[in-house]
Amino acid sequence: MFKNVSRGGVISDYELMFVDDGSTDLSASVIRGIHERDNRVHLIIFRKNYGKAAALQAAFRNVTGDIVVTMDADLQDDPAEIKNFVDKLDEGFDLVSGWKVNRLDPLEKRIPSKLFNKVTSKLSGVSLHDFNCGFKAYRREVTDSLDIYGELHRYIPVLAYRKGYRITEIPVHHNKRKFGKSKYGMERYLRGLFDSISVSFISKYYDRPMYFFGRIGLVSFTVGVVLCLILTIEWLTGAVIGNRPLLLLGVMLIVLGVQFASIGLIGDMLVDATYRSRYSDSHIKEKV
Repeated sequence: MFKNVSRGGVISDYELMFVDDGSTDLSASVIRGIHERDNRVHLIIFRKNYGKAAALQAAFRNVTGDIVVTMDADLQDDPAEIKNFVDKLDEGFDLVSGWKVNRLDPLEKRIPSKLFNKVTSKLSGVSLHDFNCGFKAYRREVTDSLDIYGELHRYIPVLAYRKGYRITEIPVHHNKRKFGKSKYGMERYLRGLFDSISVSFISKYYDRPMYFFGRIGLVSFTVGVVLCLILTIEWLTGAVIGNRPLLLLGVMLIVLGVQFASIGLIGDMLVDATYRSRYSDSHIKEKV
């Protein structure tokens, strides 16, 4: 659910954006009925279940207000706290994430979630306690600049931080789930691990891949050259080196070093070729 909220914490003008991610109940019919009575209520219906990231992306591209507040539809978040998010944005932040301090979910969900949050915070350098809380508030320029797909909805604060936006979090009240069941299984944690590695890499080396691949290549190439030089000196003194495993290791490290450096160069060329098309005014904080 999305709300457009006026600045100053006064919710005088708003819209509600519902995204039906392939549900099989009567949600769409109910929301259509509400829309007929109130044109501030809108509905996006997916042809099938595409996941939370796709739902967020669809809503981000269709909202019209200056401030966007996201909430899950499981009734575990309290809409009365929206004003707290808006007040925090008014302090100068661009994204405010909720922190479910007393999370009322089963233990098998809380423990992996805590581990995920600690690992993500460590890898990304973003100091938040609850990255995956669906209760968030954004300035419109943040949502306009994000491209969410796959499982990246868990890493929205990291993606926004990488773009230079100011991020913080506030504690929120969390209600116990009364209706329905979570659709997430253990597979989400495996996907989360891979996504965490991807986001960590992208957040640090997105526009400078040579810094990553070049370092590995330089170390590999240097060690290989040193090994080959040592063997060359031994060969000049009359030693037989043709059957030495160390020779194969040295040559392999040199080849790997060149390959990693080549990958870095190709990555830099791709970044250079696409940078103009990726540039947008989201890079600019202020114009005078």
